[in-house]
Amino acid sequence: MASTFVPIPARLEQVIVETPTIRTFVLRPQQPIPFRAGQFVQLEAPGVGEAPFTPSSSPKEPERLEITVLRTGFVTEALHRLQPGATVGVRGPFGKGYPVQHFQGQQVLVIGGGVGLAPLRSLLYHLFDDLGQVARVSILYGARTPQELCFRRQHADWQQLAKVDFTATIDRPAPGWDGPVGLVTELVAKTDVDIARACAVSCGPEVMLRFVTWKLLDLGFPPERIFLSMNRNMSCGMGLCGRCNIGPHYLCKDGPDMCYAEIKDIPYALG
Repeated sequence: MASTFVPIPARLEQVIVETPTIRTFVLRPQQPIPFRAGQFVQLEAPGVGEAPFTPSSSPKEPERLEITVLRTGFVTEALHRLQPGATVGVRGPFGKGYPVQHFQGQQVLVIGGGVGLAPLRSLLYHLFDDLGQVARVSILYGARTPQELCFRRQHADWQQLAKVDFTATIDRPAPGWDGPVGLVTELVAKTDVDIARACAVSCGPEVMLRFVTWKLLDLGFPPERIFLSMNRNMSCGMGLCGRCNIGPHYLCKDGPDMCYAEIKDIPYALG
């Protein structure tokens, strides 16, 4: 059983370099850690500290976790220095996860930016396991350069799946890149979607979430079918420290994946 307070030791089996600043850590915890797609865990670098991350692996494999980490601060710097064989701590899971019950029969628009595709990957695995539950999965993904696109080794495989389409874009033209160029919001504007039978899930930098939400609203998406992964300021994981609240909601308990309808009237909910 997973622990709320005491980290479960986990052996680092493999480190996958995704981009110059992003690595995926393949972990084997001493005991399975069941989680739902979108829930997060606290990953501890022993002697340094812990930080919240959403597993990027399949919820069907609780005995093997993949956690994708952007090097961006003190704890993540320490994690990026780890080598296979090291031991880390995992505490959790926390949060509610993605409301997959709302996706039945829908076209699911999955919109990621940069390392934001990592939390969404657990949702993709959940959907891929039973594509009969949805009408279609449309993945729209953006990064600044081709080198900053996560999971490039899997993009072609995803495109081959029935009922799945995948489109990646980069911010500016780059040598050797023949795909779309522009912000991911431009892909959203051009996507072929039946609004009446669609929902959208997005994860990425907060400024991206804001503009993606506005674009989805312009297209006619109702706030009730826009879901945003808002992984910010989560520390304790239990709603005790009060750092991650958006109005009356605590992201660590009520999220981190929030329905836009619940936060749209809260000032500065999207920064």
